[in-house]
Amino acid sequence: MSHTYLFQPALWTGNGTFWCADGQPLPAECRTEVAHRAECWLLSGSLKVLGSPPVEFVNAYWIQLPGREGAAIKWSSENATLGKLQGTFSVIGSSILSVYRSESAGYHGADHLRRLDDDTYESTGMLLLDDRRLSS
Repeated sequence: MSHTYLFQPALWTGNGTFWCADGQPLPAECRTEVAHRAECWLLSGSLKVLGSPPVEFVNAYWIQLPGREGAAIKWSSENATLGKLQGTFSVIGSSILSVYRSESAGYHGADHLRRLDDDTYESTGMLLLDDRRLSS
């Protein structure tokens, strides 16, 4: 199965639910842009949680070019709250999985993107601090 997310330059938008650590659901909006350069791929994105007051999380990823197999693609990101993150994307059938960890703190997490069609993915993820879920 071929994937369009990550593997083709594009602008992606979406909306859904952000789950706080206390289980409170809040509406959320996201925007992600994927760009391909000769030396790497770039992903810049934001997640706006529409609480009171609204909060926006901004991320910029530097993604290593996939190898011949493309089974595991390494990425890194600087985040104002979480610090420097290191992660790996892995394509498994109709899904793209991402696992990551902070280099300096106990933050770690995972994201699952399921391809519904060329233009639509469903995303589910969680952020943990040590063994405590902070958000999903």
